[in-house]
Amino acid sequence: MKPVFALLIILSLAGCGGRIKLAPKPGQALPATSETGAKAPTPEQMMTPDSQSRPKRSDEQLLRSEERREDKFDLPPTR
Repeated sequence: MKPVFALLIILSLAGCGGRIKLAPKPGQALPATSETGAKAPTPEQMMTPDSQSRPKRSDEQLLRSEERREDKFDLPPTR
């Protein structure tokens, strides 16, 4: 039973690595352009994340202790 289970897992994972060009299904069109867009985006443009969806990581370390700035939204709980 274990070899059959292992074979099923291998076969199911084999289909995960397909690399084909993205295209709409037959009979369907790409999404319409936005009101401010000049033309409809291509599938490659839609799959490329912009800088807001993938922000750069800040690895800046704290070198010394610093007092926190006053937070005007840090209010005590209300009833």
